Amino acid sequence: MRIGELARRTGTTARALRHYEQAGLLGSARAANGYRVYDEGAAVRVANIRYLLDAGLTLDDVAAFASCLDGDLPSVRPSARGLEIARDRLAVLDARITAQTAARDRLAATLARTRAGAAEDAEDAGDAGDAEDAGATEAARTAGDARISGE
Repeated sequence: MRIGELARRTGTTARALRHYEQAGLLGSARAANGYRVYDEGAAVRVANIRYLLDAGLTLDDVAAFASCLDGDLPSVRPSARGLEIARDRLAVLDARITAQTAARDRLAATLARTRAGAAEDAEDAGDAGDAEDAGATEAARTAGDARISGE
């Protein structure tokens, strides 16, 4: 099958397939016209590559699983090296999650302070506006009293 057909079957792109090939994870033959041609097993291999990538592994990590990419990968017990890679990747993901959570908490705290400050500013502006309104009302009342009394 040609690269476009493999991309359609596996829900990936031709660019990703070329990338997997360049990383040594996927092989192809060349047709007389120079087009890449993949055997039927390539779809399983690509599905397994995507499975591992979706699990958080990198292409370099996936290379350690190269010998078992052509089978039913989710049901196969990983090798000791595979488990080590998975544990290392999990530690990296946990560290990223911790860092992202801390960044999120800082941002949320900043927004909360900003909202509280904006509410106080609005309240202060409302109080000032109320005072100005009260002052204007008092001035108008005094002026009105003066006109009535003839002062």
